[in-house]
Amino acid sequence: MSLFRVKLKGCRGEVHGITDPMKFDIAIIGAGAAGMFCAAEAARRGKRVVLIEGSASPGEKIRISGGGRCNFTNLGIAQDRYLSQNPRFALSALKRFTQWDFIARVDAAGIAWHEKTLGQLFCDGPATQIITMLTKDLEDNGVELWLKTQIHEVTKTGNGFALTSSRGPIAAENLVVACGGKSIPKMGASGFGYKIAEQFGLPIVETRPGLVPLTFAEQDLAALKSLAGVAVDGSAATGQTHFDEALLFTHRGLSGPAILQISSYWREGQMISINLTGQSDLAAQLQKMRGQAGRIALRTALKQFLPERLARHIEDMSGVTGNLADQSNATLEKVSNLVQDWQLRPVGTEGYRTAEVTLGGVDTDALNARTMEAKSVPGLYFIGEVVDVTGWLGGYNFQWAWSSGWAAGQAL
Repeated sequence: MSLFRVKLKGCRGEVHGITDPMKFDIAIIGAGAAGMFCAAEAARRGKRVVLIEGSASPGEKIRISGGGRCNFTNLGIAQDRYLSQNPRFALSALKRFTQWDFIARVDAAGIAWHEKTLGQLFCDGPATQIITMLTKDLEDNGVELWLKTQIHEVTKTGNGFALTSSRGPIAAENLVVACGGKSIPKMGASGFGYKIAEQFGLPIVETRPGLVPLTFAEQDLAALKSLAGVAVDGSAATGQTHFDEALLFTHRGLSGPAILQISSYWREGQMISINLTGQSDLAAQLQKMRGQAGRIALRTALKQFLPERLARHIEDMSGVTGNLADQSNATLEKVSNLVQDWQLRPVGTEGYRTAEVTLGGVDTDALNARTMEAKSVPGLYFIGEVVDVTGWLGGYNFQWAWSSGWAAGQAL
């Protein structure tokens, strides 16, 4: 008798009357970074593994990541770089399979790489090198990779799990859910993994887009329209959290690394503060310039620190007229605050369409931190983005995929 049944609706080609299933030790749903890594690790230990993917190719998010160069890990992996209701949950996997362990795999595959900024590691060549490394590992260890295959139903049986798929019935002693979150739906992302978790009684932490551009109300966009395409090295902050990286004005609002980072901490209704220049004390710099070149306009002075369009916009916002010599210290402080503490209220984000990750997911309280197995459902595992563990921009999420996939692969 089945103990649990998960019937995922809206799928075509549902299989009824399951007979003579193909048998495996492990079935893994999702051939992304976590799923591929887990499959190879389990197969390396002698397990019969089938890796099931709905898309036509494995590792599609790997292929497009890092501008096509794959930011595959970060040298600065640490607990405070991950968001979760229980940030300590990720530590077990991250400490047992580290960034250095994955770098060793990349080196062994002969893939050249470089550090860009802030510990971010990228391939010198195309991201497809990482996919080739992973798929070769699958092939070398006998993993069956089923592409363009849809899962319609999952049943918990006394001996493990029964799955009905567009390719036929499957029986597996263990099931690993590695099908990611909702980000970038055009690449096949959905809430599939969350449905499986919920049907088996596992709680889900509220999901929302992460590492995503912020958008503004129409009246605010009208004022910012002239700035679309302007980029600066600055910082963004909300509450006690801030990031010192580039910002980009868009026709919808703000993007760039600093904004993507802060979006994971921002919630609807909150303000953000942006600093458009790396100067530690812009007011003091302007006061110094007033004494040296007082006849120049404010926008001309600001062009020493900002792109021209942005300098003009700040001058317009400030309402300042006349030359720099005409401005009091209080006025220059006001201008400095506009530049270095510009308060803005986003109305939302661009959503899952452009989000790099999904925040939230399967509640870590329901999982074993060492094995990634569901505490209440023996043989059921969740790894990668589907879990409530979300890293910063810059290779942190890929490292979580490798580490969580490795941890499950050792336990299966």
